[in-house]
Amino acid sequence: MKLERLLRSERMKKDIEKFKDLVSNPFETFAKANEIRIRAVGDVVTYVVNRNINFTDICIGNCKFCSFRNRKRYLLTLDDIKRKVREALDYGCTEVCIQGGLYPNADLNFYIGIIEAVREVSDDIHIHAFSPMEIYHMAKNSGLEVKDVLKELKIAGLNSIPGTSAEILDDNIRRIICPKKISTEKWIDIILTAHKLGIPSTSTMMFGHIEGWEQRIKHILILREIQKKTNGFTEFIPLPFMHKNNELGRIVIPSSGFEDLLVIAISRIILNPYIKNIQASWVKLGIKLAQVALNVGANDLGGTLIEENISKFAGASGEFLPKEEIIKIIRAMGRIPKQRDTLYRILD
Repeated sequence: MKLERLLRSERMKKDIEKFKDLVSNPFETFAKANEIRIRAVGDVVTYVVNRNINFTDICIGNCKFCSFRNRKRYLLTLDDIKRKVREALDYGCTEVCIQGGLYPNADLNFYIGIIEAVREVSDDIHIHAFSPMEIYHMAKNSGLEVKDVLKELKIAGLNSIPGTSAEILDDNIRRIICPKKISTEKWIDIILTAHKLGIPSTSTMMFGHIEGWEQRIKHILILREIQKKTNGFTEFIPLPFMHKNNELGRIVIPSSGFEDLLVIAISRIILNPYIKNIQASWVKLGIKLAQVALNVGANDLGGTLIEENISKFAGASGEFLPKEEIIKIIRAMGRIPKQRDTLYRILD
């Protein structure tokens, strides 16, 4: 069954209703998720040593949840980007994660210039860059098909893409919180195209605003179906909505910590065995709640980040967590810390 038809099928509706039972019995759900985590990945907790590079905050978008857009109106030069990559290498980073606002009229050459700047500094560092929304933006501005854009980015040196700009994969919600963003179907199409071209991605979900459990479960089920088709997702990252300094945050009550943990647990159960890595984002959850998340299904703490501006401006708790601190946090939970690369290959 094609994914587009699956979204509207009776099977999808039945699956949503089935998994809603997990919400009603949270402590049973926590226990079940933890059991699945033990079978899937054991007691190893992974992390990546990486650096974020947010190359511009100038953006033509109008997402109501964004606290980053046009805040400082900056654009990094290619020399700025090279300097940040050198700093990342000096620290021992294996990855640079590159995302930014939708810079007006930025075409494929603009984005390839960023990749080439990184490659001038290092042939080896993993370039994890450009969300599906950014890929659509550059394709539209270049008059090219998404497939051709992805091929050119890969040739230039792109290794993987972040599965962000997914927010909630429900167009009724998207029309309210991010009306200019690509549709659910377009997001799926770009991810499928990337995976088919051998470009892996993460998968994400931003929750805790105007969506409910039905939309959350549907979103996770969509990711499961994509993974069954492509096996191109490296991990799933549930991202609680950061409510400070943005329009959406003024009208919603953000999710509780308990709810955040329940999303992680339900994700582990629904995505098993297709996506085995579930990340507890210490940036969004805070360190102590991220530790608790390791007991309800999560097995990864994300990265060092070094510099993370998008979440920081929305009220997240931090932007840099040294490798040594991540190791301590994991050991404090009686778990085994292991450094990984972007594709979850263990480096220790």
